[in-house]
Amino acid sequence: MSDTIGAVMLAVGILFNLAGCLGMVRLPDVYNRLQAATKCVTLGTCLVLGAVAVLTAGQSAAIALRGALCIVFIVITSPTAAHALARGAHASGVKLWEGSVADAYAADGEPGAAREETE
Repeated sequence: MSDTIGAVMLAVGILFNLAGCLGMVRLPDVYNRLQAATKCVTLGTCLVLGAVAVLTAGQSAAIALRGALCIVFIVITSPTAAHALARGAHASGVKLWEGSVADAYAADGEPGAAREETE
């Protein structure tokens, strides 16, 4: 039973990673690409690591524990890094895609918003 669960988790994780990679290539601007990288690739990588933990739990508890620790590390660091990259891009004046509906950083009065208004 755990082999089936692990195989399904692995397949779904690979599909999420593939969707995230395609999103990083196809989406129009930095902010949308960060969304694809943060959501899809983080979930896909966590599912692949979870599958490794499930598939190796019977043979080696150390490998399963490492997989679980890597999941915790990725869940904490990936959204934090994407947020820092988005703030840095906005502060340095990287424009949003023309079809974007809202600019939350400009509404909050972030540093990059003042420079865009003066240009």
